[in-house]
Amino acid sequence: MIRCVRLWTGADDASHVELGFLAMDPGRNGDLCTAGVDVTHVSFEETTSGGSFDWHTAPVRQLVLTLSGTLDFRTRNGEQFRLREGDVLLAEDTAGSGHEWTLVGTDPWRRAYVVLAEGAPVPFRTGAPSGTPVQE
Repeated sequence: MIRCVRLWTGADDASHVELGFLAMDPGRNGDLCTAGVDVTHVSFEETTSGGSFDWHTAPVRQLVLTLSGTLDFRTRNGEQFRLREGDVLLAEDTAGSGHEWTLVGTDPWRRAYVVLAEGAPVPFRTGAPSGTPVQE
């Protein structure tokens, strides 16, 4: 299972959080895999330890793949979650009050930004697969 956290803008114009996972089906060689997701481009970024980013919205609808580092995220209405190495953020809060993050610990935050094509479906599912706890 690949943990995925969705940030989205509600009717109240505030960012909200849903904890979940990426739905995967059996693929070749017994691996689990998602269907293909249409994207426009990929870029990489690194923030040194101690970094943070004050209130902002996602610039575009994108997946953010955490390669290293641990971050604490918060929305203006107090919803919180933590991202760790291997987690995926589905950032869909491109309008509204936004979110902020703070890098935790001494490791840098290395990540890949995967910008989604217009209307591209993402296999995000709320909750956790049967028998698997959703990590905060």
